Amino acid sequence: MPGRDREMNTIDTFPILDQYIHYMQAVKERSALTMKEYRYDLVLFFRFMKQDRGMATSESKLQEIPISDIDIDFIKTITSDDLFVFMIFLSRERKASSATRARKAATLKSFFRYLFLKRKLIPEDPSYELESPKVGKRLPKHLNLDESIMLLKTAHESKSVSALRDYCMITLFLNCGLRLSELRGINLSDIKEDTLTVIGKGNKERTIYLNAACIRAIDDWIMNRNEYKIKDRDALFLSERGYRISHQMIQYIVKKRLFESGIDTKVYSVHKLRHTAATLMYKYGQVDIRSLQTILGHSSVATTQIYTHIDDQSLHEAVDKNPLSKINPDTFG
Repeated sequence: MPGRDREMNTIDTFPILDQYIHYMQAVKERSALTMKEYRYDLVLFFRFMKQDRGMATSESKLQEIPISDIDIDFIKTITSDDLFVFMIFLSRERKASSATRARKAATLKSFFRYLFLKRKLIPEDPSYELESPKVGKRLPKHLNLDESIMLLKTAHESKSVSALRDYCMITLFLNCGLRLSELRGINLSDIKEDTLTVIGKGNKERTIYLNAACIRAIDDWIMNRNEYKIKDRDALFLSERGYRISHQMIQYIVKKRLFESGIDTKVYSVHKLRHTAATLMYKYGQVDIRSLQTILGHSSVATTQIYTHIDDQSLHEAVDKNPLSKINPDTFG
């Protein structure tokens, strides 16, 4: 949301909020993107609080209410009822989904827990009894096996240097389940024979074992990589100008190759390739849940379990394979 980003960059917040953001980034190692969302949630909450308490003129638009005057004395007056009213506002007025409301509830609980436990600035935590809305589990969208093969075939059809790069990137996405940031950050020095070291969420390092398709794709790309005027010597994937490829360019390339393969780009994206890799490994590779957790770099196995879904065809086949499925009552006599 570019408009929202521009708005957030011009907002004067207040010291306690800024200190919380810095703490979460430096100590808890939350990503900059995560903290941008947390900051947005807290700005919205404190704007709502000022409006709800009549501290802004009736004609003031919510997004224009300043919060630079918020201090600890104001925060100490916030009660659990205030938080509940805010959640009702999100549901009724903003029509926020359960997933959005759940994230905002998590933001509030994190912020007030920090003030109560870490900073000891408030006598009690008003968010203690704040319940998070239940979020229905949605099965991750993924390409099926035929679509995955078509995507690889399409990317490989052109013999240009950029096509070799694109094919290599898509091969790693589909075989290793990499996040976009992990693929972009790969250096030549991270590749050792059949292993690849990547830096994942929370700056955690993990080793991924490369299969034959990945090794061949990497070798083919590296052999032709020098045709670019290389500026970033260690970066595996380069733009045509020779610098490490950008997030936006990777997204553009994947979208372009998906479109060329006849796959709906409104449904599928870079992250859906990670879902695809996980689903194909589980469905066809007989990979157990703990191994899949390690490959994907999930801190909790609960996150990985969403990939253990079974599609409708498999369910149909399972019922058909029941030894009682052939029983015909006419033969009972």
